[in-house]
Amino acid sequence: MTGTAIRPFRVEIPQTALDDLADRLRRTIWPGELPGAGDAYGMPTRRVRDLVEHWLERFDWRAVEARLNAYPQFVTEIDGEELHFLHVRSSRADATPLVLTHGWPGSIVEYLDVIAPLTEPTDPAAPAFHLVIPSLPGFGFSGPTRSAGWNRYRTARAWAELMNRLGYDRYGAVGNDAGSMVAPELGRIAPERVLGVHVTQLFSFPSGDPAEFAGLSEADQAALKHLQWFYETKFSFNQVHSQQPQTLAFGLADSPVGLLAWNAQLFDESLDPDFVLANVALYWFTGTAASAIRFYWEDAHADEQPGGPTTVPTALAMFPGDFQSIRRFADRDHANIVRWTAYDTDVDGRGDVGGHYAAHQATDVLVGDIREFFASLR
Repeated sequence: MTGTAIRPFRVEIPQTALDDLADRLRRTIWPGELPGAGDAYGMPTRRVRDLVEHWLERFDWRAVEARLNAYPQFVTEIDGEELHFLHVRSSRADATPLVLTHGWPGSIVEYLDVIAPLTEPTDPAAPAFHLVIPSLPGFGFSGPTRSAGWNRYRTARAWAELMNRLGYDRYGAVGNDAGSMVAPELGRIAPERVLGVHVTQLFSFPSGDPAEFAGLSEADQAALKHLQWFYETKFSFNQVHSQQPQTLAFGLADSPVGLLAWNAQLFDESLDPDFVLANVALYWFTGTAASAIRFYWEDAHADEQPGGPTTVPTALAMFPGDFQSIRRFADRDHANIVRWTAYDTDVDGRGDVGGHYAAHQATDVLVGDIREFFASLR
């Protein structure tokens, strides 16, 4: 490795890896399942079998690879790890730099649909952006990581160094899922450089003070009930990742179907299978199932904690079916929320506008929200 050098990168998964994957998929040992159980016990066999069939018969990894390689990609060493990122510059001289951060079980694939409309908008009056889309440390082509401690705080510091290394003095931060935790921290550590933070979730929770619940709106009460439901029925991944990620990793690293079932539980069934499989295959081919889930352990065991609320201008674009943030709690953690948009299931009569993966499910809506927010900061 050569210090701060930035080196070009291409995705080139060998055919032997694709052949090995297909062989493993065909030799799957399927678990037993109670008749009529549905998803009461977790991922139903029917859904996993359908995805495996699609993986074997219709999914085209080479098409995903070609799509990634259509964009400039690079690697550079930061804080002892080789980090991968897409860097797509706009042709517009007035473009604003943005760093976009994905989460788990997503990847850089989350943001491929927004690249064209953000960098080269068809409307010359619309804002344009230079995009930096890194793979989180330990995820995809930024892994597997070889060192401990890659939590949201260390990642934010790495992003600040990356943007500095790319020559961007002022830039915005965009995030989803884990990226919605990293982006505000980037604003916290580099407030003089971060123009604003745009996220799809603000993960602020009750502090335990009963007074916080007084006078909550019906919408906020419904959001709390949804959060409680998620905690009671869907939160096992977070508990395992935060406590015993290495134990789980043996199954995920050895079985592509195990990895598929575990990761796909967090991909809504309405998502197209090619999107789900592109994300899962990226973890499989890079051998990053273990290092990716360690992010949760590192975050849960982080010694450093924020010293107060963030202060850079912050925007939330909240989509139906996703984590529903509560303004009262968010204002406690972020002192400068200037835009709060809760999208309904119907926008301009077009039907459902997506959920957790809004960059893919509701591309134009999210792009419009990002444009409006950063235009307002000029």
